Amino acid sequence: MQDAQSITQIRRKYRSLSVEMDERGRRQWSAAEARELGWGGVTAVAWATGLSRTTITAGLRELELPAGQRAAEGMRVRRPGGGRKALTESDSGLLAALEALIEPTTRGDPESPLRWTCKSTRRLADELTRQRHPVGANTVAGLLRRAGYSLQANRKTREGASHPDRNAQFEHINAQVRRFQNRDQPAISVDTKKKELIGDFKNSGREWRPRGEPEEVRVHDFLDKKLGKAIPYGVYDMVNNQGWVSVGIDHDTAQFAVHSIRQWWKQMGRRRFPRASALLITADGGGSNSPRSRLWRVSLQGLADELGLRLHLCHFPPGTSKWNRIEHRLFSFITQNWRGKPLVNHQTVVSLIASTTTQTGLVVKAALDTNHYQTAVKVTDEQLHQLRLTPHAFHGDWNYMLTPHNGN
Repeated sequence: MQDAQSITQIRRKYRSLSVEMDERGRRQWSAAEARELGWGGVTAVAWATGLSRTTITAGLRELELPAGQRAAEGMRVRRPGGGRKALTESDSGLLAALEALIEPTTRGDPESPLRWTCKSTRRLADELTRQRHPVGANTVAGLLRRAGYSLQANRKTREGASHPDRNAQFEHINAQVRRFQNRDQPAISVDTKKKELIGDFKNSGREWRPRGEPEEVRVHDFLDKKLGKAIPYGVYDMVNNQGWVSVGIDHDTAQFAVHSIRQWWKQMGRRRFPRASALLITADGGGSNSPRSRLWRVSLQGLADELGLRLHLCHFPPGTSKWNRIEHRLFSFITQNWRGKPLVNHQTVVSLIASTTTQTGLVVKAALDTNHYQTAVKVTDEQLHQLRLTPHAFHGDWNYMLTPHNGN
């Protein structure tokens, strides 16, 4: 099958030329286009023009005749108005009935028999025939194309109801990041990447291999309890365009998230920011780094005490995780780097992450975190009272500071 661009170009040319051509001209022009495209050309031209494959095939047979023989035979051109009438002419209600089935909530009865079913051309043809509009599946497909319909998948565009302070929070986060960058203080973006099954499982994407020799993987994606899973928690340094990823093997908990930040500081951060007195952390509003998590705040207090840094936290509003900078500055490139490669063991995951680079100079380091993190850890009210937590003036539930107990 030809690509969408070729079909679009043929459709555009056909619309421009068809009014100037008679039946034979259309037949032979479409056949010439199909022959030029090669394998799959007849199908592509049929899709683009609405002509039947039989018509295009007949045109191909005519083109194979010598020019002299073609002229001598004087192939018939149907006179205007000749031939069978189009179904839309003989059945004036056909198109309206078809559109009512396609969009029942806006153009027809909400109780349409196809309201909750897959609208294949065969099913549409069956329902139209039942409604006394006898038609075949191929004709339905042609009618839909001429009416401007095409096969389309769902597209993720709706984010749902947004928080009234969403944009104000974005501006607050941007202002905090600029403030830290101007003072040469560290500002990081953190999040958990999608969990990955370890083993010879299919990984989306393609890579170059000898023709006909794809890498074989398992048919079903079921967790292999011996190999386990990988939980990559990332830290992206927004000042230096550097990333750190801790690959966990147990549970994505607040303690795991904070330990990943601790490892970034030990392995990369403190060398880059030897005079740091504060650290800005931007994070999503859910998951292991949720601002509503008691364990997240208690674990951060322990990190602030250990590093001697004031920790400033800014969380993105609900439903806006894609705006977190780590998503498009680090995780997207990791996904590109390991596309089409089965993640057969944890070391493969670590190596593929650590070898991720970009033309803009991204540097990534990674390490396996073999610690086990307990779930459902209870945090007492007494532990919360011991936090040195100061909410920001704007949305203190999303923006707050944790000060070390041994600091000012």
